[in-house]
Amino acid sequence: MNLKTLSAAAAVLALAGLAGSSTANAVPGTVSGDGGNRIGTLRVNGDAYVKEGGLSATWVKESGDVKQIALSGNRIGVLTGDGVAWVKEGGLSATWVRESGDVKQIALSGNRIGVLKDNGEAYVKEGGLSATWVKESDKVKELELSGNRIGVVTGDGVAWVKEGGLSASWVRESDNVIGIDLAGNRIGVLTGNGVAWVKEGGLSASWVRESDDVIQLELSGNRIGVLKDNGEAHVKEGGLSASWVHEYNQAIQIALSGNRIGVLKGDGDARVKEGGLTATWVLEANDVTELAFS
Repeated sequence: MNLKTLSAAAAVLALAGLAGSSTANAVPGTVSGDGGNRIGTLRVNGDAYVKEGGLSATWVKESGDVKQIALSGNRIGVLTGDGVAWVKEGGLSATWVRESGDVKQIALSGNRIGVLKDNGEAYVKEGGLSATWVKESDKVKELELSGNRIGVVTGDGVAWVKEGGLSASWVRESDNVIGIDLAGNRIGVLTGNGVAWVKEGGLSASWVRESDDVIQLELSGNRIGVLKDNGEAHVKEGGLSASWVHEYNQAIQIALSGNRIGVLKGDGDARVKEGGLTATWVLEANDVTELAFS
């Protein structure tokens, strides 16, 4: 997820009179999923809610004082206002496990958990919730996980990705990067001039220029979503050169997972559609500051 997006969302929500303290301290994080059936929302008062199943399923309150929510499979992660990362595994009412303190971003994928610390150190663990942390990199400003890939953007704007075990070697992917996203064998980067690029295949595959004037880039399966700086959300499905479909106007966030597309509006309304790119939108919740899929 692009680093600009949540700060931009915070500004819009503030103008709308919806922003709470949690939004002002919003952090970057993965909001798109890998085809799961869970939807998470962070509300203006800092409460995190998750629903499981259909789009009309019932919301379950997971935690309060939250500034980031992350979902993957049957895991839910939250970052609370005191900088503590918590993860639960199983049902929506499972017990929380404290993972780490001094955290500014949490990331989940499969049986991996990643945290980005306040000092810029990125750590990832693999296995159970009490597995041992492995230090991945220093001077990191964004951390992304997908399958057996780990991606980071360092403070100098360089995107790096590794594939395989937690101690695999890093491959330099791109410079002048402000956001990175991973999904399957795809890597996406958003550069400082607002251009979204995606590659498919190995870590050394060629980049394809996807769109300009972009403030958020999201990947899931064979779908790519972009949020333009004019608030338009667009999604394409299929190959990297597929045609864009205009999904929504006046959006401040977009999320993808499987055949689901979600948008967050400036007034705090979160809407989700399921199925084809022209499916009907369903209003999920109001007063939302962040939308996340599993």
